[in-house]
Amino acid sequence: MARTRLALVGCGGMARSHRSRFDRLQDRLQLVAAVDPVEERAAAVQEVFPGIRTAARYEAVLDEVDAVLLALPHHLHHPVALACLEAGKHVLLEKPMANSESECLELIQARQRSGVVLMIAYCMRFHPLVVRMRELLQEQRYGDVFQVSIWTEQLTQYPADHWASNAAQLGGGQLFSHGCHYIDILLWYLGAPLQGTHLGTNTGTPWMEREGTSNVSLQFEGGRLGYHFGTWGARGSRLRYSFHAHCTEGMLEADITGGCLYLHTGKTRETAGEGLRGRWGEGELLMEAERGKHTENEMAHFLDCIDTGRQPLTDGPGSLQGLRVIWRLYEAEQQGRVADLSGLGLEAAVLH
Repeated sequence: MARTRLALVGCGGMARSHRSRFDRLQDRLQLVAAVDPVEERAAAVQEVFPGIRTAARYEAVLDEVDAVLLALPHHLHHPVALACLEAGKHVLLEKPMANSESECLELIQARQRSGVVLMIAYCMRFHPLVVRMRELLQEQRYGDVFQVSIWTEQLTQYPADHWASNAAQLGGGQLFSHGCHYIDILLWYLGAPLQGTHLGTNTGTPWMEREGTSNVSLQFEGGRLGYHFGTWGARGSRLRYSFHAHCTEGMLEADITGGCLYLHTGKTRETAGEGLRGRWGEGELLMEAERGKHTENEMAHFLDCIDTGRQPLTDGPGSLQGLRVIWRLYEAEQQGRVADLSGLGLEAAVLH
């Protein structure tokens, strides 16, 4: 089978942090071009992958590739992805899909006309610990899930003139830019939301025009609850990146940073000095995974969709639903009310 020829469009920080997606799929994928208007950034990718060509504009390489990976500032997602889709190229587009609903719909319609693959790069959907946790919840291995909480704590600081500091170019704040991963996961785990709230602040992250710290609470069908706390202002952390799923017969903990999935089932032992209070156990280790983003799994799925014509797990319609939740949360926050999240079309979305 011929390898898929791919161009990386946008080279800021992608060469090394996502190297595994190219190294581990060499039998199926050929990186042929690195595109960036800053020559030094494209050249840095070329140093890691000798033999590829560099270009300042994506138009210069479209005739030489089958697919593109777009890792661009958010406000450029729509125009560049649209041009690539209209040129008949398969598109793996970094999240979020676009900065407005109308732009997202244009991309979905362009994909339908062209018949190529449009996949949004929600890499956490392909992380082994995240996938296994969902399987256990779906199987009701430890009873019914009633609360899923997700923490993402990091320090991400941008210069004042950086595009990500600008709310219009970013599309919002921390919730829209990074929290969209975890809204997507909560929908994937728990189904259709009914209502929710968002509270955000840029206290602690003054470089952000909009929120650098975000708190989301969602209510789902069946009385299930979901929560996400994300900050780009963490000067220290214990939880780092972790998921907790409380079920009626135990709690699942995915330590994303540490690469471990645990089961906690309550007070498992007592220790001296604690008396009847007991102590929460360390948990039963259910699974270990290599640390990292596992973008190779995401890329393998993209290639599978190209080869078979199947719909991506993170396709345009499904990804739009998560963004619709965020936009409604933002609107309700500004108006000081709880957001009505019903009627978003989630039942018809492809949330496999």
